[in-house]
Amino acid sequence: MKMEKFPHACVRFETAGGRVVIDPGAFSGDAPLQDVDAVLITHVHFDHLRPDALRDLRARRPGLPIYGPPSLAEPLDGLPFTEVRHGDVLEEAGLAIRVVGERHAVIHPSIPVIENVGYLVNGVFHPGDALTVPDEPVSTLLAPVSAPWLKLGEAADFANAVGPVRVHPIHDALLSDVGVTVTDTIMGNLVAAEYTRLSPGDSVRL
Repeated sequence: MKMEKFPHACVRFETAGGRVVIDPGAFSGDAPLQDVDAVLITHVHFDHLRPDALRDLRARRPGLPIYGPPSLAEPLDGLPFTEVRHGDVLEEAGLAIRVVGERHAVIHPSIPVIENVGYLVNGVFHPGDALTVPDEPVSTLLAPVSAPWLKLGEAADFANAVGPVRVHPIHDALLSDVGVTVTDTIMGNLVAAEYTRLSPGDSVRL
């Protein structure tokens, strides 16, 4: 299985059976949706979801599966998708995909907490905008490192609680070049697992 990193929180998995993309949002561009066979959405925030892009994609590929929490119905506005919830198990492109989590992290007490699901893909965990710890082993954690709802120490504690073999940072479009350097230095010192940044366009075999 190959995993490719795209800007912000978007990654794409490729196997002999096809391609599956998670969270192709407003910062990710069009490239992640090229030749995909399934789309997984963690939640409805714009940096993780582009409804118009999914409508265009479905127009070209009528049978393309789209998965997400029930709240995805509102922004998709009639575009069919498959609702997923914590504990569901999917299979796409030969990948075993488990749905993990239910709620977005708290941004502020005055802001309602929305639905958020993470995806555990053949041992690789994308949590979306949450710090949910799966109840099964994780080989690779895609760890959010920059968000209005997140402190860097929390990101490190989350990574250590999950206990993966390796960590790749995601959710980082708001960081400047200096911010990336500082974040990676701190996370590299605090996280017990192997910590490696993947730049957009980088890929790894897992």
